[in-house]
Amino acid sequence: MNFRLVAKILGVLLFLIGLGMGACAGYAWFEMQTSPEKGLDALHSLGWSAGITIGIGLLGFLLGRGTGNEVLRREAIVVVGLGWILSGLAGCLPFLIGSPHLGFAGAFFESMSGFTTTGSTVINDLDLYPRAILLWRSVIQWLGGIGIVVLFVAVLSFLGVGSRSLMQHESSLNISDTAAARIRDVAKKLLLIYVGLTALCGVGLWLLGMTPFEAVCHAMTTISTGGFSTENQSIGHWDNLALEGWITLFMLLGSVSFMLYVFVANRRWSRLKAEEEARYYVLLLAVACLAIGANLWLTNESTGFLLGLRRAFFTIVSISTTTGFGTEDYDQWPTFSRLLLLGLMAIGGCAGSTAGGMKMNRLILFAKISVQELVKSFRPHQVFRLRLNGTTPDDSVRLQTTLFLSFAFGTTGMVSLLVALMEPHLDLTSAFGAVLATLFNIGPGMGMVGPTDNFSSLHPTSLILLSLVMALGRLEFFAVLVLFLPSLWKRY
Repeated sequence: MNFRLVAKILGVLLFLIGLGMGACAGYAWFEMQTSPEKGLDALHSLGWSAGITIGIGLLGFLLGRGTGNEVLRREAIVVVGLGWILSGLAGCLPFLIGSPHLGFAGAFFESMSGFTTTGSTVINDLDLYPRAILLWRSVIQWLGGIGIVVLFVAVLSFLGVGSRSLMQHESSLNISDTAAARIRDVAKKLLLIYVGLTALCGVGLWLLGMTPFEAVCHAMTTISTGGFSTENQSIGHWDNLALEGWITLFMLLGSVSFMLYVFVANRRWSRLKAEEEARYYVLLLAVACLAIGANLWLTNESTGFLLGLRRAFFTIVSISTTTGFGTEDYDQWPTFSRLLLLGLMAIGGCAGSTAGGMKMNRLILFAKISVQELVKSFRPHQVFRLRLNGTTPDDSVRLQTTLFLSFAFGTTGMVSLLVALMEPHLDLTSAFGAVLATLFNIGPGMGMVGPTDNFSSLHPTSLILLSLVMALGRLEFFAVLVLFLPSLWKRY
């Protein structure tokens, strides 16, 4: 293990996060013109946080000077795993230093929820916080949406051939058919697409009635499928059908693989035609909307089918894309609708998107493997050709899919038991919903951590546990769990 190289890359990562804090501190200075007390407090907390983060980043970079730039697999997975944990620790500083002060557990939870685009919160009243701090909440979700490392690969030229290893461990993007020399070009295109969609979303929100500040914040948290809002009532604050429709469109765009947009930019129409995951995902959402809309109507929760469909549509897209914006208290919906929402929470969006969850491609692949194994039970000599999105997955992909699903279900059960043990006041639905919401990066859960409540009632130990669970889900288990293997840390 080349520890100095790891320190160098992590130092640069922290330095760039510190620059983001500095930009928000600049907005805090502007905020002082209209709200002197809140603006000064935000300038103080963000300024000190930026200084500390940049200072530690520079120290790490200096420790790694002269080590070369060859990032091997071990260094890559350590950089990814530790990078997200360090980002969460750095991002919590403004919540710790500024007022109203959050304790360490709450601040770390809020920060990790932002970077992992989970959207769960421990803040009861957003009106108490300076606008610059609310901007920082949106910025960390935007940074985490496409992936911190993916963004930094696009701007860090010294990473060289290590870019491939970093991106493979950090995101669910399929870059297997991308040449090593073109990884940074792909990362740059992803960044440009991400910025472009964010800007387009923000302009639309501004034209539809949001202030420029609200439009910028919500554009960042919409395309990143993060769900942090500047209002306590979330999107329900505006009660605007056109606004909901625009946000729904960009939540869907964020939940589809960004590599599809790269294929469109490169005019690879054959790959686009072979896409299965996005088609099945849209079909799943359409069926879920019709089912829940009808359920709300038939149980007299809505005065008509169309009204039930409208109520269901935004919530289903928000939950299935793991954004977590709210216009409805779905905890009051019939049992059938809530159970269906739980399933959508677990599935999440498409691989290579900003959405969380198990990802649609894994469910499709698992279903195809299951059908093949069932047929083999009575036709053992039949030869199958398994294909997904126009390509043939190798045996390692099949194994990783099965292992991932095992980790997902096992972790959900184990952590639910731990939360129930540490939080005896939570009922079964609340304990299970809290784990599901954090592990699959959704935001609001069910019951006492549902859409009209938050996680502020939980014990600090539970908040730390769920914060780590967020990272575990965002990095899809492997990049975090491997950090606990002693053999990883041995020197060459």
